[in-house]
Amino acid sequence: MRKTLNFLYDASAWLAGLCMIVLLAMVVTTILGRLLGFPVGGIDSYAGYAMAGAGFLALASTLKKGEHIRVTLVLGMLKGQRRRGLELTALSIAVLLAGFLAFYSARLVWQSWLFQDISTGIDATPMWLPQTLMATGTLVFLIAFLDEFFLELLGKTRQDTPKDQHHE
Repeated sequence: MRKTLNFLYDASAWLAGLCMIVLLAMVVTTILGRLLGFPVGGIDSYAGYAMAGAGFLALASTLKKGEHIRVTLVLGMLKGQRRRGLELTALSIAVLLAGFLAFYSARLVWQSWLFQDISTGIDATPMWLPQTLMATGTLVFLIAFLDEFFLELLGKTRQDTPKDQHHE
């Protein structure tokens, strides 16, 4: 199971990286279009979709690598069961919030597909296509928080966290 989860997090990170490469290509194309005088209408919308995809798809990987910003002032003062209790409480809230985010992101994709919603720009893209990147990212993020919650519940330290951030 651990290999499958790590593969999921890594695949999501690679897709985020791919979105960044696509974003770069679109920015370069826009710059070249302006310099050389050829039209590239609608490409800014796709650049925005790629940026959103990169951001959401990278969430789970950064969480699992311990690279999310955490306020550890109170946590650092606690030891043993109190610290574990606070961790479990925080992770429970995070799972709940990530669950809402994943649910409503998926619902947005479904509604956009159902109502055949298209972008208002010149590109007229079916909105469910770029929204799928967001929904996928939020779903993998939810899975990562559930993973963290169960690791904490079972008393296991996070394997992907830098050594200075391991908890007891």
